[in-house]
Amino acid sequence: MNYNKKTIYDVDVNGKKVLLRCDFNVPQDKETGAITSDKRIVAAIPTIKYLLEHGAAVIACSHLGKPKGEWKTKLTLAPVAKRLSELLGQNVIFAADIIGEDAQAKAAALQPGQILLLENLRFDIREEKNGADFAKALADMAEIFVSDAFGTVHRAHASTAGVAAYLPAYSGLLVDKELSIMGKALDDPKRPFVAVLGGAKVSDKINVINNLLEKADTIIIGGGMAYTFKKAQGYEIGTSLLEADRLDYAKDMIAKAEAKGVKFLLPVDNLCAAEFSADAEPVLVEGNIPENLMGMDIGPKTDELFADAVKGAGTIVWNGPMGVFEFDKFAGGTKAMAKALAESGAVTIVGGGDSASAVEKLGFADKITHISTGGGASLEFLEGKELPGVACLLDK
Repeated sequence: MNYNKKTIYDVDVNGKKVLLRCDFNVPQDKETGAITSDKRIVAAIPTIKYLLEHGAAVIACSHLGKPKGEWKTKLTLAPVAKRLSELLGQNVIFAADIIGEDAQAKAAALQPGQILLLENLRFDIREEKNGADFAKALADMAEIFVSDAFGTVHRAHASTAGVAAYLPAYSGLLVDKELSIMGKALDDPKRPFVAVLGGAKVSDKINVINNLLEKADTIIIGGGMAYTFKKAQGYEIGTSLLEADRLDYAKDMIAKAEAKGVKFLLPVDNLCAAEFSADAEPVLVEGNIPENLMGMDIGPKTDELFADAVKGAGTIVWNGPMGVFEFDKFAGGTKAMAKALAESGAVTIVGGGDSASAVEKLGFADKITHISTGGGASLEFLEGKELPGVACLLDK
């Protein structure tokens, strides 16, 4: 896949109407609807400001939540328009519909330096189905398309890929940063290249492991998925997470890593518990896990083993926590991993919602080179898949 795409710096936007796909899928208070984190809105500001300052009229659009084609008042983008107005220090015009009369009239009247936000794209069922008529109606309001929602580029939706059939398509600054940093890490990494994978399920990461075995020097496996690999090695894992149908795959991966000379590291000790609970008492276990216990986190010897493996690395990619980090008693492994990355001196990339929020929650975010804004998108990126919302952008 070609990651070298034309950006907003490669096009004259002066006097042009720009359809800008943003990621304003912000968390909200279930009761009041108040935005609880405006991080995604803040992240879009550099691209928006660049376009406005260079004479573009910006028609911003985004989804929010999963309305599944139904008009749900709770999922209106009106609060986003209000917050965006505050952050930009100028009025954000809000359309009461997406491609209807209000949106079309406001888009037609929009002047250079002004910004319009359309209502939630997913209120129309054709958005997720990549309906050609819906994509064309969106495109008809503008002259240029800019993609700046990396969290959605793995989806072939009308606003992420469909509109590019009708408009020249460029990447915004957020998407460009993701492509240049993550693309370089996979295509031409500074070596040694270490991949750290965690999270619950092997099945979620099968294609990632397959792809990274061709590229990485070391692969570290933690989290719930590690127990399937330990079982494949012949260890007892008690009541830990197990994907029995993935045992052969796990054996194959371990053998493939050995054949390729890729270091494949698994936990050597675990913090276990009798039940899945924040109040459960941690029990440190080396080797076989007793039948009444389940693995909840990596142990101190593993913390050390994994930290040593990332020392001296040139590039480290991390996706997925090392244990049940939401429970304080079982957050130690994830914290140790975050600390090891922060102190490594390597190019460090953290992708995926859980590992990203862990790094932020634990206070290491400012010491990480790049925290990806896309959960599913960054995972599919690591799998080496073609991302529809990237493939549709103009090549440099």
